[in-house]
Amino acid sequence: MSNEPVSLLGGKSVHCINEQQMAEAMRLAEEKPGISEKIQAALKEVESTLTRNERAALALVIINRLKETASG
Repeated sequence: MSNEPVSLLGGKSVHCINEQQMAEAMRLAEEKPGISEKIQAALKEVESTLTRNERAALALVIINRLKETASG
């Protein structure tokens, strides 16, 4: 078993996100009044305080929490 850290930056995907989901996420983040402003403000904060690797970790933690709290 390797003790090397797992890179969070490489690879194509650890979860399947389809093109429609990505397009809707981008629409919400860039165009939806009332929502895009909140998302852009959060992104600006995160991007100014976290490294790229930390942002990748945060993205994966958010995805995992969404999976855990999904209503069935």
